[in-house]
Amino acid sequence: MTSSTSVREKPVDPEEPAGSDGPEPPEGSGEPGRPTGSPAPDDPFDKDELPAPPGATRALLRSLLSPLRGRVTLAAVLLLVQQAVVQAGPLLVAYAIDRGVPAVRADDYGPLIAVGIGYLCCAGASGALQYAFIIASARVNQDVLLDLRGRIFRHAQALSVDFHERYTSGRLISRSTTDVESLRELLSEGLQELITVLLSFVYISAMLLWLDLGLGAVAVASFVPLYLLVRLYQRRAGRMFRDRSTAIAAVIVKFAETMNGIRPVRAFRRERANDAEFGALNQRHERTNGDAMLEMARYVVGSRLVANTAVAAIVLWGAQRVADGGLALGVLAASVLYLRRLYDPIDRLGMFLNSYQSAAASLEKVAGLLAQTPAVPEPASAAARPLPVLASGRPGREVRFDGVRFAYRTGGEVLPRFDLTLPAGQTVAVVGSTGAGKSTLAKLLARFYDPTDGRVLLDGVDLRELAGAELRRGVVMVTQEAFLFSGTVAENIAIGRPDATREDVERAAEAIGAHEFILSLPDGYDTDVRKRGGRISAGQRQLVAFARALLADPAVLILDEATSSLDIPGERAVQRAMHTVLRGRTAVVIAHRLSTVEIADRVLVMADGRIVEDGSPDALIAGTGEFADLHRAWRDSVVS
Repeated sequence: MTSSTSVREKPVDPEEPAGSDGPEPPEGSGEPGRPTGSPAPDDPFDKDELPAPPGATRALLRSLLSPLRGRVTLAAVLLLVQQAVVQAGPLLVAYAIDRGVPAVRADDYGPLIAVGIGYLCCAGASGALQYAFIIASARVNQDVLLDLRGRIFRHAQALSVDFHERYTSGRLISRSTTDVESLRELLSEGLQELITVLLSFVYISAMLLWLDLGLGAVAVASFVPLYLLVRLYQRRAGRMFRDRSTAIAAVIVKFAETMNGIRPVRAFRRERANDAEFGALNQRHERTNGDAMLEMARYVVGSRLVANTAVAAIVLWGAQRVADGGLALGVLAASVLYLRRLYDPIDRLGMFLNSYQSAAASLEKVAGLLAQTPAVPEPASAAARPLPVLASGRPGREVRFDGVRFAYRTGGEVLPRFDLTLPAGQTVAVVGSTGAGKSTLAKLLARFYDPTDGRVLLDGVDLRELAGAELRRGVVMVTQEAFLFSGTVAENIAIGRPDATREDVERAAEAIGAHEFILSLPDGYDTDVRKRGGRISAGQRQLVAFARALLADPAVLILDEATSSLDIPGERAVQRAMHTVLRGRTAVVIAHRLSTVEIADRVLVMADGRIVEDGSPDALIAGTGEFADLHRAWRDSVVS
């Protein structure tokens, strides 16, 4: 039976390996389905410049610090008092010169001894207060970083699949490591320097004006060129640190991509080419980092020049006034000490500005990430609907594509409007050449994407009205590459139902036919499969994935190219398991190998963006259509 339903799939990449449906986007690419070789649109994802609403960075920082308001206030008070104690030193020196020394000449050592004791007390109090401040601020810093990393991880998990196909995992790693580290440097070092400089400015300006109005006025006037230097540095460094954040993310992306694909890298001798590409990205990071350091050097040189010029002018003028008897020597000494204390932190202010610009650029990147909303949002609690209760003995649920049309965000219609109904309990195989639209149907049914128009219904309920947990209980997808997490075999199977007992896990494995090979592993069900399940074969990983799906017991099961990457023995073991896992449920099997189709009740053949045939396997094989030709070619290859 031939269907006239049009289902145009995304363009076919001629270099795409068999077994996948349509060109999957590589790490760092833009929109899925963009034709290979076409110019990339001006996509912020490609440039690592995710859009964020105005003020998002400040709002993020406020939201991180607001719960810690009390501890932030305590740390600020400790630093305030500590600075007040520190700034008493030059006053004691002035008192010692103008009062203590003359008293000693008169054999009165009391004032000088009092000054020494006072200075010692100030030093002890300053150290104790500094220690308390470091403890209080460190706790604030760690709580902020803990909160921010958790937010990034939780938000990244909540974002839709289409986001992760456009935004690479390397960039996410950079956001949660390099960018968070920039904020740590600001919180642990930069803020203390800023507060110290600001308090020093207030204290010392007041003390200089109190000691001598003329000297104080000259000192305060020198802040004008310093302020202009700071503003110039901020303008120039902000752009450089944003470029640096993007550059280090690109380095991490390339490193992660190469290590994840180390087998094809070695197989196709890509080491030299990858080394050249990585070197270019590394040099870009080196260049942007060097530009930022050079800008910092300009600021430091300029600020020191202004500071030293001001100190020299004040010393010369003050010395002349001391010689003329218009200024006490102790006042001049105290003024010079205060000036040195005022200008010395200027370099530290440069370090703060360095940390601030780096952290601001990083926070801008993080705020842009956290501002992204899922393209497949959860329904509001009030609007969420439960699935109808399954009648006793009813196999699976009915699936209906009602007036569905789908297009990717970058434009270009992928699925023109079509209608399709899959009765409850039916196993439907979808076959066709690469790029025919098979996996797009599967992703819409799994709600990895929402249709641009129309609805996907499960027993009459729109998938968009189902809460995530309800949907995942009803629909489970087993992908071509059965992904296993680091951990034991039992833990990976139990992902299908976290509250399952060990007996439930083993029962599911036995039903699938995985029990025997699992027991042969060094620690049986407690064997650590390691990263991506690398300790066991591809066929064994697929059996574990089937056991996980069987344990989840969904009403609808999607198998996406489940046997395409297996050898003949592995394929036979998986096909035996498929009979078990598909029994008593609605199933959609995306098939690359026609041997998989034999277990189906119904076959949809897709070609050139259309469902060209629809019927039972026997009926289609007996006909003269495309499926009959595919089946004859497959049978001849097996006989040969």
